[in-house]
Amino acid sequence: MKQFFITATDTDAGKTFVSCALIKAFTQPLTHHNNHSTNKTLSVAAFKPIAAGCELVDGQLINEDAKRLSEFANCQQSIADINPIAFEQAIAPHIAAKIQNKRLSVAQINDHYQQVKSLNADVILVEGAGGWRLPLGPLPLIANSVNANTHTEINTESNADKIKPAYQFLSDFVKVAELDVILIVNMKLGCLNHALLTYETIKADGLHCIAWIANCAASEPMNNLSENISELEQLLPMPKIAQFDFYSDLDSQGKAITFHDKIHLAAQKINLAPLVT
Repeated sequence: MKQFFITATDTDAGKTFVSCALIKAFTQPLTHHNNHSTNKTLSVAAFKPIAAGCELVDGQLINEDAKRLSEFANCQQSIADINPIAFEQAIAPHIAAKIQNKRLSVAQINDHYQQVKSLNADVILVEGAGGWRLPLGPLPLIANSVNANTHTEINTESNADKIKPAYQFLSDFVKVAELDVILIVNMKLGCLNHALLTYETIKADGLHCIAWIANCAASEPMNNLSENISELEQLLPMPKIAQFDFYSDLDSQGKAITFHDKIHLAAQKINLAPLVT
């Protein structure tokens, strides 16, 4: 079983688009992407643990990104299976949870992930939210807890304004689940800094960032795009497995290009060899 976590240099970097393209590439006959003479296709399960910005449909919160993932994954998962934690407001998930008097936790996310693992898919693709350090919220303060430095008790009621609680992050789940990481670089001004900081943080967390993808998420390409990609190829130690240009909704003849059409085109550009060896 291969297990991948898709993260990005920032929000709106095209994580869902790239995730769907990766699933499409994995679920095509293997002869399409690694020259093996077999028509076997892989089973791929998708998991987007947290989503904020959902539409209420028949009493269920539906996230558009999770819906897209469900259209390409082939393990007969429901949208709720793919996206178990959903919030209607398009705001930071831990803030949306706080508004509803709920808590997010690594343990909660990992419990849902174990259900996905039970499908025994060949590949599990987990799509993150935001960037690498998405906050899940503060850990609860324990009343009269012991200060590890002074070995004195802390009364959290009288010192509540002075104590900064420890936080949990979605990246903590990635560490617990020991997922390999694929980094999407949103090709725009500042991407060199964002990509290097993200990679260095993933590495400092003790995880393996095994590949990166250059994604032009904006309709207007950045200045000196090729030079920036060349710089990243030199600066990042892992292989670049794809480069995606912006896909318009119309082709050169004015014919509409559907989301599925775009995914099919993108999937052909992915080199899966570093992921399956």
